[in-house]
Amino acid sequence: MKMTAYIKTRLKYCLASLLFAGLIAAFCYYGGLSAMDSWLQDVSFQTPSATSGNVVVIGIDEEALAEFGPFSTWDRSIFASALDALAADPEHRPSVVAIDMLYSGTTDSAADTRLARSAEALGCVVTAGAASFEKGGQILEDGTFAYSSYNITGFEEPYQQLREVTTQGHINAMHDSDGIMRHAILYIDPPGHERVYSMAYMTASLYAQKHGLSLDEPKTDSLGRFFVSYSAEPGNFYDGVSVSRLIRGECPPEYFDGKIVLIGPYAAGLQDLVYTPIDRGGQMYGVEFQANVIEALLAGSYKNEVPEWLQAILVFYTCFSLLLLADLLPLRFTSLICALIAAGSYGLAVMAYDRGAIFHLLWIPAGTAVVYISAIALHYLREFAERRRVTRTFERYVAPEIVKEILKEGTGSLQLGGRQCDIAVMFVDVRGFTSMSERLDPELVVSVLSRYLSMTAECVIRNNGTLDKFIGDAAMAFWGAPVPQEDPIYLAVKTASEIIEKVEELSAELYESVGEHLCVGVGVHFGPAVVGNIGGGVRMDYTAIGDTVNTASRLESNAPGGTVYISRTVADALGDRIRTTSLGTTVKLKGKSDFEVLVLDEIV
Repeated sequence: MKMTAYIKTRLKYCLASLLFAGLIAAFCYYGGLSAMDSWLQDVSFQTPSATSGNVVVIGIDEEALAEFGPFSTWDRSIFASALDALAADPEHRPSVVAIDMLYSGTTDSAADTRLARSAEALGCVVTAGAASFEKGGQILEDGTFAYSSYNITGFEEPYQQLREVTTQGHINAMHDSDGIMRHAILYIDPPGHERVYSMAYMTASLYAQKHGLSLDEPKTDSLGRFFVSYSAEPGNFYDGVSVSRLIRGECPPEYFDGKIVLIGPYAAGLQDLVYTPIDRGGQMYGVEFQANVIEALLAGSYKNEVPEWLQAILVFYTCFSLLLLADLLPLRFTSLICALIAAGSYGLAVMAYDRGAIFHLLWIPAGTAVVYISAIALHYLREFAERRRVTRTFERYVAPEIVKEILKEGTGSLQLGGRQCDIAVMFVDVRGFTSMSERLDPELVVSVLSRYLSMTAECVIRNNGTLDKFIGDAAMAFWGAPVPQEDPIYLAVKTASEIIEKVEELSAELYESVGEHLCVGVGVHFGPAVVGNIGGGVRMDYTAIGDTVNTASRLESNAPGGTVYISRTVADALGDRIRTTSLGTTVKLKGKSDFEVLVLDEIV
């Protein structure tokens, strides 16, 4: 029966742990920690590092706007002049030039032609295309309908003259749900158009071809995106070189010789700013984002995000295992294990990032923290339940002070099966109760017995005793257990004396009402006994057994009504605090020879 109950309890806990671990994993999987986890990833992973020096930015900055006027009024011949300046020295030309501006449609035909010719003369120029997106449904190639927030509704390309003499790449970008640009779109598939790779990828490809480098295509998600490992904070690719200075010939050709030159907006008014994980407090110009992506592509420092379903499974198994351990181990060991797992998972995730795998930094530590808090809560709930169980069990027959002491020392003081200790035992019994009950109405008998037993219990509890049991009209109590007490013998004798006094008062009331007297005999002895939970699986009692208990019972059975019999052991322990009359060995106790019995006369 015990084993069956234990197995049922363990199964219930295992099922509850499975459910709880599943809820934690689902909470992580469905984005419950997205904001905090993304912030921690940014802080831990995205740190500035040394750049190759092969990428430089020439800005359409405030200086250029002041010289040429608002950007919306710029003639395309201005950019033609910039490309001419880059091609001016045949010995020192850039390897690739990427213009992070959209030149779609025709304007002034002369300016359009000049820009196209300048681009052709320079060579290795990458120009921008851009797709338009909208949310909604679309019919897929297999005829099925799908809803997406990534539907391409149009695609703008450079005007034809420029398109024919340059390489194209899209400049679309997509920030994460918190507005941070952590990914770059490697390619897009506009309807009715061939796949278009990004400007950054096309620029890096041309540079790699020119310098004999290999360039691997990064793995992408379902939206064609890949994670960007930033190498530079805002301003690190920009040396203050304005496009106006370039056009005026103030930029030495050696500065951009053999490098990738990015030309793009570098003024706040042009509204080409993005938030990035490497500097969440500030914004980065779009041309610098392109520079960071190019650096990552050329370095081949690709980071692949581990599938979230796999990470959710890891969280589930970690939390489930910890919940099982928390139920078996002490809280201090659970605390240590949780701390080690939380710190270890973070360290392993950082190491994995260096090797190209991205794990959520917060999922396992957060799950571990939840399990730890749950373990603490479970520990205190069990402790509270145990305290309530002890309180409910013992407050029925133990003084409140003793119950508090048991709870303070812990339930370990109540060893199952019993323990030996020295106790003072008291028995009290009514004299002639059977004959009296035959003379009185049953209702009156029950009333008298209830008053007498209640009074006895009150005396025992008031003197911090343990009321062991009622046996008909008899009662047994003891002192010195379940926790040690000061002066248990005195408390037992004092209780016996009080019971005699209270019974005399009750007897006087009974005589006035029905003409009957009530008398009790009491016996008190002190010595070793086995105290504890004694019984079987069906019923157990907290009681005391042994010769000391038997001796106290025999003292009581020989005591006349209104008398307290005590042993020489009790009398010697109390000394001059009581007055007694020795009966010597005239009172014969069963199984005892030369046993001195004394009558308690009074407590001094």
